[in-house]
Amino acid sequence: MNQREGLNLKNMNESKPILAIETSGSLCSTSLFFSDDVYFLAGTNLKNSHSEKLFSQIEFLFHEAEIKKNDIKLVAVSSGPGSFTGLRIGMAAAKGIALGVKVPIVSVPTFEAFAYQMTSIMEEGAEFIIANRVNKEEVYYAKFQIKANSYIFTDQLTILPNGEFLKKATGIKTFGNTNVPLKGNNESQILSSPSALWIAQWALDFGNEKLNYDFDYLEPLYLKNFYVKVRQKK
Repeated sequence: MNQREGLNLKNMNESKPILAIETSGSLCSTSLFFSDDVYFLAGTNLKNSHSEKLFSQIEFLFHEAEIKKNDIKLVAVSSGPGSFTGLRIGMAAAKGIALGVKVPIVSVPTFEAFAYQMTSIMEEGAEFIIANRVNKEEVYYAKFQIKANSYIFTDQLTILPNGEFLKKATGIKTFGNTNVPLKGNNESQILSSPSALWIAQWALDFGNEKLNYDFDYLEPLYLKNFYVKVRQKK
């Protein structure tokens, strides 16, 4: 079984924090989240630095909070879609820590945590798109609407060619790093991934069904196969 019957995330020890990890994009973000009012946050927005920065951030958080790793109640980790390398680093760290201190993992869908973060800055009924670069020709895409202090999908998560994405996104508030020139109200492409605070908040509010103690088959959501190009010898 992946989950233990009868466990409710919100009924778990409230004095213990969630360790949250976000590595799906260029932002490497971590948090020790006790509550909306009490949390510790660290982040580095530097491409290809996750393997170097992630564990030093985590150690910094525990030092600042003056607690030990076995004082956490679970690990929440951003599961993608996003950077293949970043997601693997984050998931591996989450598994290692959770296994070491015998706590569960909540695998958090990155775009949904991002959409949940937008509920803090956008009005009821507002529609917006989250779209991040897959490669030069494609983007990860989903469309949401703010509903009752939460969010709903109006277009499900998928991969779109740049041209099709451009047709859907023109004139609609868009968050992400697609590198596709957009017309209209799309100035917010500077934001491309959620804060670790919202990885923790999503896990707390929606993660009960994803509470996982069986890590063997826990993998990131890639959406697209990962291919390694091998240089041919001449």
